[in-house]
Order: sequence, then structure tokens, then C-alpha cells
Amino acid sequence: MKKLVVLTGAGISAESGIPTFRANDGLWENHRIEDVATPEAWQRNQALVLEFYNQRRKKALDVKPNRGHEILAELEMHFEVTVVTQNVDNLHERAGSKNVIHLHGSLFESRSSVDETLVYPINSSELNIGEICSKGSQLRPNIVWFGEAVPMMDEAIRHAAGADIFMVVGTSLQVYPAAGLVRYVPYEASKFIVDPKLPDLPAIPYLQSFEETASTGLAKVKEILLTN
Repeated sequence: MKKLVVLTGAGISAESGIPTFRANDGLWENHRIEDVATPEAWQRNQALVLEFYNQRRKKALDVKPNRGHEILAELEMHFEVTVVTQNVDNLHERAGSKNVIHLHGSLFESRSSVDETLVYPINSSELNIGEICSKGSQLRPNIVWFGEAVPMMDEAIRHAAGADIFMVVGTSLQVYPAAGLVRYVPYEASKFIVDPKLPDLPAIPYLQSFEETASTGLAKVKEILLTN
């Protein structure tokens, strides 16, 4: 069975109604990035950060996977599929994808603020002040904030390096280190990119591009993969 690795970004979740990373005014759902998505923000105002992610979690629970998510899950019947996502929602899992690597963490996990190995599921829509880990520290969202390392990157690179087929779906390839993942894909691997606004890319061998939404573009990619 061929190995298919997919890098997904905000565009695929936007089709389900989740706002993209930040608007044209530089704000993220009316907040400055520095106020809600950095270790310094957490130090300054834990209640604000927790409420920000509580609202994002509620929004994620309020929407459904779209056809793009479903197609990636369906491809598991024909390929060994690994989804590497920059998104922190759980739409891939809800669509049926079984092997999902969350590069930037998950809205549905919390972790200790003193020991990052202590990770817990969030089984409701909220994480609040006073909820603590086994070592007694306040739990924080298990999200990779600006200025923090991306611990799952090495695993993602390992999968990309072994890909027979590599897809990029719904991402501008501007956020690093995730955007650099394509550099590890074997030269001879088949490559596809699906996005309503294709990014400017250097020449990439064996690349097919689809300037479309995830739902429509992935339907075409699926047809190509299953007829070749």
C-alpha cells in the first residue's frame, strides 16, 4: 500500500466555518496575537488566554467536517494515510481520519504549565482557572504558541521523507517550520497542492496544482489517485 502524507492548514477548516488564523487587520478573532498566543500572554493574563481558547473550542464543536475532510478519511481505504495538520480543531478525527499529527497542538487537550509531558483530554467546552495538573500547576491549552518549539515536527518529517504521495491542502506555506515539510519529500514522489489561492512556489518536480477549495480540489485529486 502506498504511503500518502497530507499537510493541511486553515483553509480546509475555513470551509467548515472556522475562521482562518488571522484577518487582514492582523487580529485573531479581535485579539492581538501577542495577547493570546504567546508564553508571555499566559504569564500576564491566564484568564484571558483560557477564555480565548474556550471560545475557539466552542466554535470548533459547533461546526462539522466538510467534504475535504471526508475525502482524506476515505483515502485510508486505498493508501496508508498520515494527516499532518497545522489546525488545532478535531475535524479530521471527526471525519474518520485515524492517523493525525497535530503540529500546533489540540484545542481538546490541556497540559501542565510546569511539565509539558503531562497532557490531559478536555472533555467539555471549557478549561478554567483552578483546574490543575497532578503536580498542582494550572492547566494550559496544549497549543504550540509563538516562540515555542514544535515537538511533533520530527515525526512529521519522518513521515514526509517516506511519502510516495504528498499533498498540501488549504495552507499558504508561510508558517514555519511546517511550511518546510515539503523539502523532505522524496524527489520522485507524486505531489499535489489544493488551495483557492495557490502560493508562489519554486519549481517542484511531479507537482499538480488545483486552485480550488479543499472539497472540490480533493475530489479531483482522489479521482486521479484511484485511476492511476
